Amino acid sequence: MSIMTEAKTGIPDVVKAVAKYENLPPEKIARGIASGRIVIPWNPRHAPTPVGVGQGLRVKVNVNLGTSEDCANLDDELEKAGIAIKFGADTIMDLSTGGDIDEIRRAILKSVNVPVGSVPIYQAGLEFARKSAVVDMTEDDIFKGIETHAKDGMDFMTVHCGVTKESIAALKRSKRLTGVVSRGGSFLTAWILHNDKENPLYANYDYLLELANEYEFTLSLGDGFRPGCNADATDAAQISELVTLGECVRRARTAGVQAMVEGPGHVPIHQIEANVRLEKAICDGAPFYVLGPLVTDIAPGYDHITGAIGGALAAYFGADFLCDVSPSEHLCLPTAEDIKTATISSKIAAHAADITRGIDLDRDIAISKARAELDWDAQFANCLDPEHAKARREERKPSKGDDEDVCTMCGKYCAIKITKEYLK
Repeated sequence: MSIMTEAKTGIPDVVKAVAKYENLPPEKIARGIASGRIVIPWNPRHAPTPVGVGQGLRVKVNVNLGTSEDCANLDDELEKAGIAIKFGADTIMDLSTGGDIDEIRRAILKSVNVPVGSVPIYQAGLEFARKSAVVDMTEDDIFKGIETHAKDGMDFMTVHCGVTKESIAALKRSKRLTGVVSRGGSFLTAWILHNDKENPLYANYDYLLELANEYEFTLSLGDGFRPGCNADATDAAQISELVTLGECVRRARTAGVQAMVEGPGHVPIHQIEANVRLEKAICDGAPFYVLGPLVTDIAPGYDHITGAIGGALAAYFGADFLCDVSPSEHLCLPTAEDIKTATISSKIAAHAADITRGIDLDRDIAISKARAELDWDAQFANCLDPEHAKARREERKPSKGDDEDVCTMCGKYCAIKITKEYLK
């Protein structure tokens, strides 16, 4: 019995675990799971620490990692996974396309105790690309890839079910600047056009639901036509795909399968609220998982910032799950340091939105009290990256004496210290 089906009549152990972490009644979490507005990506073959994503919960952060054909080092990816978790990643996605992809995926699953996701069509498509062409994949190849990932223990999988003949027609009409920027979306677009057939993931969606039920993985309904620049945001292709994903959500719920919806992408600030509201309306409140969104296109090398701005706003308006954006987005495979920066940037965005929901205020209050007391140890204990904060202070720490408890920004003219002295 699936988690969703069980939650309709009882309270599974994974629901109790999520309720304890979120400090909410288990019955509330179970109702959210049963309605499809909360998901718990949890494959029993992996059995990670349960994490809830959706309505009324803390905003969660996913971190992408994985090899490429040019950079395929398993140890590097395991290091990145450890760094992401250390700095607060709630989930990990393995997007590997180079080296022994099966070995890398299984090693990552073994090394972490958070939910892990993947995009099976990457592997299926690339294996054919090396022999002939992506468009030579068969429907069986696509579904065998999904089943292999499921058997290995993947807790959630991106499946681009909304890339259809209809949405491709909308894409052709849209006159986009950047076309299709999703790798999985491009594979399926090429496959559909070359073979003149409907997307197997959509045409055989009932079979996909059977696999999800059998192996208990969560569907992450991918946005194959997400905008790749601000000028392409919220166009006909994106919305056509979203409408199809709304249908897929409803069918998944009927089958007792957990499903969340992936979203853009590059979106200017003034369109973020509309994008979130559209997803929530069309997909009946399904958890919304956004990449960024990136609010400007001019910041290669700094896209962790553009993504954090968009992520904070998207979460404020109701998005549930933020995918990290690293400084190397659009430039190269991220390094371990990029992963750290991306994770912390996304955690800041998620926490900023949680504050607006009245969640996790204690930590901000604790660090504020520590600042008021000039208690540096307590400040470090409550910040996202204590080691970094402490190292920066040590770089320019005041010399010993009457003012060693302040910082070198204000020194003896510290506003807090002066006010405290005269308010005694």
